[in-house]
Amino acid sequence: MGTVDYGYLAKSMSTLSGVPVRVYHSGSELCRFFPAKLPRDPMELYKEDIFAITEHVGFFVTPLFHYYGVLNFGEYRMIVGPTSQIMADEQKLRELAFRLDVPKDEVHAFAEGMNAIVRLPVETLLQMLCTMNHLLNHGEKLKIYDLAIHEQEQKVIKTNVEARRTSRVYVEDAAERQAHNTLALEDALMEIVRKGDTAALRAWLSQAPPIQGGTIAKDQLRQLKNTFIVTATLVSRAAIRGGMREDDAFSLSDAYIQRSELLKGYSPILNLQYNMVLEFTEQVEQLHRGKHRTKLALDVANYVRHHLSESISVDAMAEELFLSRPYLSAKYKQETGQTLTDYILNEKTEEAKRLLRWSDKPASAIAAYLGFSSHGHFCKVFKKYAGLTPQEYREEHQR
Repeated sequence: MGTVDYGYLAKSMSTLSGVPVRVYHSGSELCRFFPAKLPRDPMELYKEDIFAITEHVGFFVTPLFHYYGVLNFGEYRMIVGPTSQIMADEQKLRELAFRLDVPKDEVHAFAEGMNAIVRLPVETLLQMLCTMNHLLNHGEKLKIYDLAIHEQEQKVIKTNVEARRTSRVYVEDAAERQAHNTLALEDALMEIVRKGDTAALRAWLSQAPPIQGGTIAKDQLRQLKNTFIVTATLVSRAAIRGGMREDDAFSLSDAYIQRSELLKGYSPILNLQYNMVLEFTEQVEQLHRGKHRTKLALDVANYVRHHLSESISVDAMAEELFLSRPYLSAKYKQETGQTLTDYILNEKTEEAKRLLRWSDKPASAIAAYLGFSSHGHFCKVFKKYAGLTPQEYREEHQR
């Protein structure tokens, strides 16, 4: 294998696929080929977990549903990715740039670079890896179904989605089982999602009997995945009825279904299903924050959610909602009892709380990410809406 030109193979693979490719030897990078310019390599956030994969062919999925393929051969390692069938939206890419410490003036270029990466179905990436593995690992022949998600993926899910997992998804009391008991249970669960009531969701899941539906597959794994798909369909529709934008709901549903197809165990699929239902419910809950749920309030909430890391302009919001600025401001105040400025700054404060609690980024970086003009302005706003300074909040809510 000493005559193999690994740089040539990596460059060819990147050119043909439109996806970043890197080659390492004994842990040191030999070469990298990116089809698009990226100020920072997003793989750096997950390098430790990706390098922990020791199988000839491995696979890693990030919390944003981007995936990386890993090929190990001797002392060499090839890493392909990120790619995804559905790329994250602009807000998520800006958050990814924030976590990577991308300078503020390069965030736009980073998002453009990520969007320029070719979007591949996971099956295509896996087939590429199997082909390269055959060439580099002494003719070994693997098929797509031979590949499993590395166990570290579950650890990353748990860490990056703020430890929201639970292994107790459904009560396992066989005495409570009833054949085809799905309709009433589905109705109750979908109503919780529609209302965005996360507290009720946790209480419901701790008491509900197992859902016993019909047989929709010939084997248990396929049955679990088919049930997952049905659940994704139902909760995405319930979330839309609760005010979530259709494109957001469908993209999130598709991403979860893609991930479920890669899992091969009972517990990982059920845990992922729990997290999916919880995430949809949480997103609706965020849209319903406050007592007023008019169409205008939901439109404003969706707009703010998609522009949270920007200096939000009421003029731009009014233009997107096809309203005049004075009418939007007056109508929103009339319907909700609060000003648009108060709502926007309160939402930025809530996001700042999450970042202060679950990231190690300094308050100054969080202020810049959330579009504040200065660190001082951020601290003043945070104290007004949270009742504490950013530092006081972080110290009080240490993980």
